[in-house]
Amino acid sequence: MSRMNEGQSGQAAGSATEQLKNTASQVAGQVRESVGQVRDAAREQYENIRESASEYYDQGREKAQEWQHSIEQYVQEQPVKALLIAAGVGVLLGVLWKKS
Repeated sequence: MSRMNEGQSGQAAGSATEQLKNTASQVAGQVRESVGQVRDAAREQYENIRESASEYYDQGREKAQEWQHSIEQYVQEQPVKALLIAAGVGVLLGVLWKKS
């Protein structure tokens, strides 16, 4: 009888091992699938952020160009005022730097 019990317990152990391997394989597949989904979501979020940053950069650059154009136009229309303003700012910065 001991041999019969050994055969049955060996089959049970083999069956349990096979079932454990199958379960591990299924879990590994689910993990790979989850990792793929996370990677895809991260890639999509990265693209969205990159597009938004590019749009903000373009808007900022356009705004800076508009300011530059308006300053150039002001200097051309009123050169004496622009020169006096620049001199005043220079004196103010000189005083502030001299104190520190």
